[in-house]
Amino acid sequence: MNATFAMYQFEPRADLFKTVKDQKVVALIGVVDDDESVRESISSLLRSAGYQSVLFPSAEAFLASGVVEQPDCLVLDVKMTGLSGLELQQRLFEVKRPKPIVFVTGHADDEVRDKALKQGAVAFLNKPFSDEDLLGAINSALHPPRQGIDRI
Repeated sequence: MNATFAMYQFEPRADLFKTVKDQKVVALIGVVDDDESVRESISSLLRSAGYQSVLFPSAEAFLASGVVEQPDCLVLDVKMTGLSGLELQQRLFEVKRPKPIVFVTGHADDEVRDKALKQGAVAFLNKPFSDEDLLGAINSALHPPRQGIDRI
């Protein structure tokens, strides 16, 4: 299945999504942001940290991609053309495909942040954010604390 999104073509391949490197599965991070430079910057950062990424210019492109279940975590822009990041979060929840989500935004809004976190987002970062903050949020999304384990 091939799908064309914006100015580039995305061709899903099984080997893109889950690879084994030293017998460890490499996490795949989905990045959905309508700003190409932000997508590319985040992708570069993720690659340097040992993650794989798949990029989408809109929530609609992600939903139509046929790979909605593949990413281990999503980095979503809040305000995008078409569906917003919050609307995408809600759609994934409604179809029982929730994902750990890290929101990024250039439009700080306490009400929106509170709603995103209440609906299960792992983090809500304001642009510009540091590399460490984004990687820390993704790490928290991929490795949530276990409940019921005593801490020493």
